[in-house]
Amino acid sequence: MLTTHSIFEQMNELGAEKVPFFFMIDFLKEHGEVIPLVNLPEDIQFSMHAEKQEFANKNFSFDKYPISLEEYQKQFKLVHNHLKFGNSYLTNLTCATPITTNLSLEEIYKFTKAKYKLNYKNQFVCFSPEIFVKITEGKISSYPMKGTIDASIPNAKQIILNDEKEAAEHATIVDLIRNDLSLISNNVTVKNYRFIDELITNDKTLLQVSSEIEGDLNDDYLSQIGTIFDQLLPAGSICGAPKKKTVEIILEAENYNRNFYTGVFGVFDGSNVDSAVMIRFIESENNQLIFKSGGGITAKSECESEYNEMIQKVYVPIY
Repeated sequence: MLTTHSIFEQMNELGAEKVPFFFMIDFLKEHGEVIPLVNLPEDIQFSMHAEKQEFANKNFSFDKYPISLEEYQKQFKLVHNHLKFGNSYLTNLTCATPITTNLSLEEIYKFTKAKYKLNYKNQFVCFSPEIFVKITEGKISSYPMKGTIDASIPNAKQIILNDEKEAAEHATIVDLIRNDLSLISNNVTVKNYRFIDELITNDKTLLQVSSEIEGDLNDDYLSQIGTIFDQLLPAGSICGAPKKKTVEIILEAENYNRNFYTGVFGVFDGSNVDSAVMIRFIESENNQLIFKSGGGITAKSECESEYNEMIQKVYVPIY
């Protein structure tokens, strides 16, 4: 496991040499892995934009045991007070939810359907729908995802797109990501604003709202891949704005360690980069499976609604 400086330094060196590599960076940029693909061990499995999934050959059980609303309220109130005092405009509050299932982490990795999947040494699995950044032929693109609703609700699409709180939350993150990309690229534009993705889970279908933001990198970007990620992390969509102060609020409010949850993982193929935000995340801790999930809190947020959204995001996309 590498430390911060060596993570980004090695990414720069391998990028300059056009050596394909896998990388993984935790939420606080304290630890990570950078491994040339030719040396990738068998116990690190990942999948990017897989079109097929393996079908579960058995019925599976999945139960969740979230914290109480009363316990969540304490964390929510702390965050909400910071928001009311203007210390943050948007704070992503997350929780750790114990779960039980008859599937192993390896089976969860195999059977879930998601844009991005990672099984790290059977310590944790991630099945993320959210792109972090893609670098293709000198252009960098980011796709922040903010806003979730149960697709079975009548007029769900119109409700989520017309919701004032959700619209404000999404606008804040798009502005933050646009500013982040401006630090490392030129001609930054919002190419597609608030489009809908459909996510099918084990018990329902969700609609999630995303945007696409793009910029032009300098010609020497291959030797600066690590530097680019260092400047962009942590991902704005899973902390909030302003980023530095909001991370301080998160560390004050959350009563557990995110570790690699809400970090990023990805691959450099020798010329292009694809990466994901590590959300939809299950970790094994002392023989107990823990599902980590959360959502963005604004000054207009209602505690019970945010609590329900946090629980709603505890699912496995197996169907």
